Amino acid sequence: MKKTASPSIRILADNPDHHLWNNNGTFWCHYTLHLPDYTKRRVRQSLGTPCLERARKLRDQLLRRAEKGIAL
Repeated sequence: MKKTASPSIRILADNPDHHLWNNNGTFWCHYTLHLPDYTKRRVRQSLGTPCLERARKLRDQLLRRAEKGIAL
């Protein structure tokens, strides 16, 4: 069986903005992928929005895709 990358994703109830950061007015999402060869890859992706509420929704979609192993 072929191993796939597994994302390192923390869901923290007391921090709804985890994995998000605002870079000059645009929100980005960041997380770490742990690869089958025991290395890791840091993933940073612009969410293309200045709106925190929209950024949270986009982050949630992005992380769900990462958990399912869907290419980004």
